[in-house]
Amino acid sequence: MNRAGLYVGADPVLVGLGLALVLVGLVAITSASIGYAEAQFGNPWHHAERHGIYIVAAVVLALVVYRVPPRFWYDSAWLWLLLSLALLALVLVPGVGKAVNGSQRWLPLGPLTLQPSEFVKGASVLFLAGYLVRQQAAVRSTWQGFLRPMLVLGVIALLLLFEPDFGATVIVMGTAFGMLFLAGMKLLHFFIVIGLSLFGLAALILSAPYRLQRLTAYTDPWADPYGTGFQLIQSLIAFGRGEWFGVGLGNSVQKLFYLPEAHTDFVFSIWAEETGFIGAALLMGLVLALILRIGFVGRAAARAGEDFAAYLCFGVALIFAGQAFINLGASSGLLPTKGLTLPFVSYGGTALVTSCCLLAIVLRIERDLRAGRASGGAR
Repeated sequence: MNRAGLYVGADPVLVGLGLALVLVGLVAITSASIGYAEAQFGNPWHHAERHGIYIVAAVVLALVVYRVPPRFWYDSAWLWLLLSLALLALVLVPGVGKAVNGSQRWLPLGPLTLQPSEFVKGASVLFLAGYLVRQQAAVRSTWQGFLRPMLVLGVIALLLLFEPDFGATVIVMGTAFGMLFLAGMKLLHFFIVIGLSLFGLAALILSAPYRLQRLTAYTDPWADPYGTGFQLIQSLIAFGRGEWFGVGLGNSVQKLFYLPEAHTDFVFSIWAEETGFIGAALLMGLVLALILRIGFVGRAAARAGEDFAAYLCFGVALIFAGQAFINLGASSGLLPTKGLTLPFVSYGGTALVTSCCLLAIVLRIERDLRAGRASGGAR
């Protein structure tokens, strides 16, 4: 209810797109994980049940976040940044953080785990959106205005690389560059920084043998079909088997211990195998529509003079777009394989909760914008 006594609800388009992706994710994860869950836990519905719990938790927290006005996030952004930094440091403490497949990225919380690298993506967007509002003139005219937030984000990137979580580092820094560009950063400064970042990216790849192996496997996976190229080859086989209409839900062959991480990083491959080109295109269309709708809300906020809300929406759109592009690109052979979730779809509690909460913030921004227009019209 706004000041003019008019009721303004949540945007049905954003809610519908988010709900559709969550439901597709639940179906895809259930289908992709049945064989693995039966073999590992003796319960074919193990991952489906856990993901159902994650969905309930994500929806409840998103409803709480939806009730919080954007001003709260502006005032408390620094607190969320400090908390995310503390969690990133805590996960690196021996005996505290949980290591899986050579990466120490998780904090055990009883039967569940928390992944701070997912949490830090949202916290960095909140921090940078607030900074761009307070220091917009400096960002647009001086190096200092650009370097101050990048020093903070550089610390985050360093902690992420210690885990190591190269994918989250790329998303956080890429989102930051995108937000700074949208804030009006000088093009000369922008291109210099992008050039230095690409140089640093190449150095990071060359400094770690496993990253270099992933790059070479991506260029020619059949050179080592049973080693570094195995995941990508099995993923491509899944795409090929799907053809136009798929083999049918539950009928995937690649999920039967051929494709590793079938219910997490490569859930899109199994979805494409079972639903074909039509199902894959539909899923990509839903993701694209969600990102464009969030960008539309950000543009409306900018026109209304709500700069913090605008930058926040653009940051959320960039996070979703970056993760979707890398996840879909890696599973289809467009990019080197990288462990990044597909927003709202891949298995993972922290990622799902973070995505739903970020979407809830956008929904609140959109509702407040419409409420403002409605109250203005009523007067």
